Amino acid sequence: MNLHEYQGKSILKGYGVSVPFGIVASSPEKAFEAAKEIQKHTGFDKWAVKAQIHAGGRGKGGGVKIATSLDEVRESADRIIGMMLVTPQTKKEGKLVRKVLVEQNIYYPGPEKVEEYYLSILLNRDKSKNMVMYSPRGGMNIEQVAKETPEEIFTEVIDPLVGLTGFQSRRIAFNLGLSGVAFKEMVKFSLALYKAYVGADASLFEINPVIKAADGRIYAADAKVTIDNNSLYRHKDIAAMRDTAEEDPLEVEAGRFDLNYVKLNGNVGCMVNGAGLAMATMDMIKMSGGNPANFLDVGGTADAKRVEEAFRIILKDPNVKAILVNIFGGIVRCDRVAQGVVDAYHNIGNIKVPIIVRLQGTNAEEGKELIDKSGLKVHSAIHLEDAARLVNEVLA
Repeated sequence: MNLHEYQGKSILKGYGVSVPFGIVASSPEKAFEAAKEIQKHTGFDKWAVKAQIHAGGRGKGGGVKIATSLDEVRESADRIIGMMLVTPQTKKEGKLVRKVLVEQNIYYPGPEKVEEYYLSILLNRDKSKNMVMYSPRGGMNIEQVAKETPEEIFTEVIDPLVGLTGFQSRRIAFNLGLSGVAFKEMVKFSLALYKAYVGADASLFEINPVIKAADGRIYAADAKVTIDNNSLYRHKDIAAMRDTAEEDPLEVEAGRFDLNYVKLNGNVGCMVNGAGLAMATMDMIKMSGGNPANFLDVGGTADAKRVEEAFRIILKDPNVKAILVNIFGGIVRCDRVAQGVVDAYHNIGNIKVPIIVRLQGTNAEEGKELIDKSGLKVHSAIHLEDAARLVNEVLA
């Protein structure tokens, strides 16, 4: 589950990670009041006004503004709230901004030069261990740094039994070129960040940039946080942060029926039971000349009602030109799936796209008989090769 920046920072703050003082606002007037409160709390008269969407690169798209007066805060919030913000990580139409984060200025004057760094924590799948990835060249173009000067990207692989050690934290600060107060601050910062990562059951913490302020203090100027969905049952407070308005509406609807659905950009809808079979089915569709329009796993206990709802969700995608149902009946009964196909045809009505159904396993013969006797225009297949051929034919 992805979080907004302000939500991620609230988690970080709870673990002792230094973050700028900020207040989220859903209107220009609330942003104005937030800026006054921040000024009262910090004494600074300069603010950052930042769009809150589930995407990076907001500064490049005009979603981050620096304001030097209260009126500028209000004006910036008025421009940002309600805009369709397009960034390198959004679709071409962009994302609607519903709220902004107003934060204190952390580029305040002092004896040292302000510096920006990159620091993230994620799973290294090759080593099956967590990893800190960091660079002395933080900011908006970290992807370019990784491509052009990979020697400036450092990593620390973490032993899960020990966690991030003091030695590793000091090496992070050393490789970032820090000394004095900033060195000590970065050691504390990285240790607290890893504690937050583990404590929140996160799958990604990306802080870009990490700021060394002019007085040597270290701040998480941004926070991209992704939480492992499988852990949300033990983090009710984090689960309550879910913003379904930022998610694909079809995926949200599928979740209400316990369907594992991910929308893709192809033209063949998939309905399968089991993630492995779903991946194989998508490969088969690709090899037959089509492109998968979705990943949809109805689960091992699917009944006729869930299958019908799955059909409704797939058919809401206007790009779908055909639907392939590929079921292996182990726990799930093929006749129940077949009944769901028949019910969907009758209850939804006016289904114009061709449907290919392949049933194998428990009660597969009964399922095929149900479909054959229904009088519906459904293409039956026994083998994967038959299903692939039918997909190719209906798309021709």
